[in-house]
Amino acid sequence: MKPIIAITMGDAAGIGPEIIVKALSHPDIYEVCRPLVVGDTETLERAAAVSSRDAMKIRPIEGAAEALFQHGIIDCINLKLLPDAVPFGQLSAAAGNAAFHYIAKAVELAKSGEVQAICTAPLNKEALHKGGHLYPGHTEILAKLTETEDFSMMLSTGRLKVIHLTTHVGLIKAVEMITPERTYKVLKLADQVLRAAGNNNPRIALCGINPHAGENGLFGNGEEEEKLLPAVEKARMEGMDVYGPAPADTLFYRAMRGDFDIVVACYHDQGHAPIKVLGIEDGVNITVGLKGGIIRTSVDHGTAFDIAGKGIADEKSMLEAIRSAVELAPKQTV
Repeated sequence: MKPIIAITMGDAAGIGPEIIVKALSHPDIYEVCRPLVVGDTETLERAAAVSSRDAMKIRPIEGAAEALFQHGIIDCINLKLLPDAVPFGQLSAAAGNAAFHYIAKAVELAKSGEVQAICTAPLNKEALHKGGHLYPGHTEILAKLTETEDFSMMLSTGRLKVIHLTTHVGLIKAVEMITPERTYKVLKLADQVLRAAGNNNPRIALCGINPHAGENGLFGNGEEEEKLLPAVEKARMEGMDVYGPAPADTLFYRAMRGDFDIVVACYHDQGHAPIKVLGIEDGVNITVGLKGGIIRTSVDHGTAFDIAGKGIADEKSMLEAIRSAVELAPKQTV
């Protein structure tokens, strides 16, 4: 059965409502999933009007059981959190507060099994804080709501998947943070998420920390042997198909060629740069490791207040995020 994907509306003042309406105007999305928006129907109606998608009917509902999942009709769990029409392109505490509660509702639906994955439109961190929710962003909110400590960022395009040992820290700090325990946990997350998506034997490639993966001590101070190899050996003993640590400068090419299903990057730019080269519009940000097996995908851009309400926002990243949610949604879940 096609998975139900909860799509959170994000910040009502940004381009989230527009790209959702535009994405759901594509009939092929309904061929692969059952989309369910969590947000505000009035805002979606305004977004449809400015995006020349007036033919799309926005249908307010109270729960997933009421959804029709028909192309041309956008089912929206209307939380009614915006007392007045929030102007496009303007910072709003009300929109920041609402964006938080859209996520909270989606997590509630995922925990109960009513949806199989979550796809998020962008929120604005300043608006989120003004609304009383002091989180750096989606990932931290989701981790808190699911009581998750061990999670990772995964980036995906049609040709390449990358999961990270560390992300938003400096390079020296990143190397300090890499431990055999962290490496093993991320290898296991990579294996689990691909198996849940229907890949019975994921092929995982692990990048080295140093150039040429240290080349037997020629580069670095033995970080590969200290921080990576013990985790690889443990993972292999458990039956995981792990290659590496190996030179990063060739692993990404080999993964795109089809040798591996996912690459484990040691730090932010090691993993982000290859994805960005393939095209920012094609990239999808995915949070994996959330308790309950909850999958969350997101567009790889922000709220774009400067163009919000003008009807010119591109829905390509939202389409890719929805498709990634479908691909990674646990196949055993109805």
